[in-house]
Amino acid sequence: MPLHPQAREYIALHPSDLGADLATLDLARIREVRAHDELATQRGPLTHLPFVRDEEAEGVPIRVYRADRGDGALPVVVYFHGGGWVFGSVKRNDALGRDLAIRTGAVVVSVDYRLAPEHPFPAAADDAWTVVRDLFARPAFYQSNGAVAVLGDSAGGNLAAVAAWQARDAGLALAHQVLVYPALDLAMDTPSYREFATGFGLDAAEMAWFAERYARDADPGDPRLSPLRLGSPAGLAPATVVTAECDVLRDDGERYAARLAEAGVPAEVRRYPGAVHGFFGLPGLFDQAIEARAYVAERLREAFAKGAA
Repeated sequence: MPLHPQAREYIALHPSDLGADLATLDLARIREVRAHDELATQRGPLTHLPFVRDEEAEGVPIRVYRADRGDGALPVVVYFHGGGWVFGSVKRNDALGRDLAIRTGAVVVSVDYRLAPEHPFPAAADDAWTVVRDLFARPAFYQSNGAVAVLGDSAGGNLAAVAAWQARDAGLALAHQVLVYPALDLAMDTPSYREFATGFGLDAAEMAWFAERYARDADPGDPRLSPLRLGSPAGLAPATVVTAECDVLRDDGERYAARLAEAGVPAEVRRYPGAVHGFFGLPGLFDQAIEARAYVAERLREAFAKGAA
């Protein structure tokens, strides 16, 4: 499948994610540029919600969204943003947090986990697990009815997958996990890594650069870095996996879903044809982002309904 026309237009303007020579990349400068987010208007409207507040979960900054004016208990979706464990923030993904709250009817908790290289592995994974654990420990604080799902895109998909198996091992039953083009194996040796190595938005070399900043000298086979290396996925929360066809991370997500299914875990994959990495966060540029968000929200609502039955 060739690139989707909207993806082709995007890649013409943004052929690589970092857009810089990795050997001389100035991280501080790129962060400064991204703080002024040239794509902010394409991330969706900052829809007014009756309930948005900044809080902390055992010291981890979070932003809590609720789309209705009631105070009854609701399911909760914990969202982990992408950015290669190096970039990203709750603020940058504010429009998505609001949109998820509206589409799912759930409380959305967006997590400002610590970033590498200042805070290397396992800082981000620890923060993700801290928030999930706190949701089960203090449901009233979050106005939670006890049904909790995790959702993450790219590096955030990695954190969501890790938190899902940590929850299983701790005896905490998640309602669902949604992994959007997740990074799940630092081996980076799949066919999609070779086929889409350059010129499709997120280059293979850039993904390796991100992983080096986060993992440093840690064992790449550690399942907290590479959830595809988890010994057994049996008993994990049911999953929805979204992939982009023209993305180095495509095979990570699809292989993970296959492993889950082999272990008896309900797992549904939806690949978006001709799409590139990052499309889910840019509904102003990609019609497929709107389609994917509707699909993800439907899957979450179904999961919460099953839990309530």
